[in-house]
Amino acid sequence: MILAHLKEGVHRYGELRRRMPDVSEKVLTQQLRELAADGLVARTTHDERPPRVEYRLTAEGLSLGPALQALYEWGERRAAATGVEFEPVPEN
Repeated sequence: MILAHLKEGVHRYGELRRRMPDVSEKVLTQQLRELAADGLVARTTHDERPPRVEYRLTAEGLSLGPALQALYEWGERRAAATGVEFEPVPEN
């Protein structure tokens, strides 16, 4: 989910929290750290008070775009076949 949201563009932590209300702060923080350690997400801190932190996909993370899109389309087909409804994520 994080990668799908960052595929749309740069997001601050609070924006990601609002987009994923069912994910705890602990899990979101942990996942962002792991994605950054794996080189898929870049964390940028701006020198402001309070500091503004932004997350974006790295070039490596962006290269996952086609795979993420294929998984999303598979999920749409699966949901339609099983009668599950979900809120679509805007394409970019």
